[in-house]
Amino acid sequence: MAAGVKTDSRNILSKDFTRFLLECSALSFGDFTLKSGRKSPYFINAGSFNDGSTVSRLGSFYAQAIRLAIEEGLLNGDFDTVFGPAYKGIPLAVSTAIALAAHGQRVGYTFDRKEAKDHGDGGLFVGTQLTDGMKVLLVDDVMTAGTAVRTVIPKIQSAAHVTICGLILSVDRMEKAIGSDRSALDLISQEFGFPVIPIATIQQVLTAARTLKNDSGNPVLDDLHYSQALAYLEKYGA
Repeated sequence: MAAGVKTDSRNILSKDFTRFLLECSALSFGDFTLKSGRKSPYFINAGSFNDGSTVSRLGSFYAQAIRLAIEEGLLNGDFDTVFGPAYKGIPLAVSTAIALAAHGQRVGYTFDRKEAKDHGDGGLFVGTQLTDGMKVLLVDDVMTAGTAVRTVIPKIQSAAHVTICGLILSVDRMEKAIGSDRSALDLISQEFGFPVIPIATIQQVLTAARTLKNDSGNPVLDDLHYSQALAYLEKYGA
């Protein structure tokens, strides 16, 4: 695929995804305190994907990002299961596997339990069980510090000798990790040796929100909130 076509495909995907976030009220502009303690002028709430329709559409966006990353050579498409860390990653893994099946790619889904089950089927994992030699693709929502990934990878590696081939996120906030000048995405990628690929970066989301119109015909992201977002990225951007 030519570089220009790749760029166009990514821009279209990011704009469509931003529209979807807005339709679901998952993207808000205002004054929000993050888990990190930072005051952010925008917030992405994965809890807004709370019915069958929105979760199905969300899975289709993850599948599009995966297929595009494969076409771009950023991701090896030969993976066996999609793994979502509990709890937010559970619907992501299931809906992504369903969406990939609609494109003719049959893969499993797997997620972890917070505590091992000692009765019935038992074990730490639900869905496709991990076995030696498997290739696993991780999915998660918005990464801030990478805590969920760092917690679940030792669980996965203690279960079987698998290869983790990548991590797909919804949005890259493009922020410095706490105590570092580099982003959490870069640190995770370097630490574990796999690509971390977002459906959209926050810069793409902001750009798209400036072009999308509200019911009054004005940009969804007005001048004030846009300037606040740029100032935030100037301070905390990686």
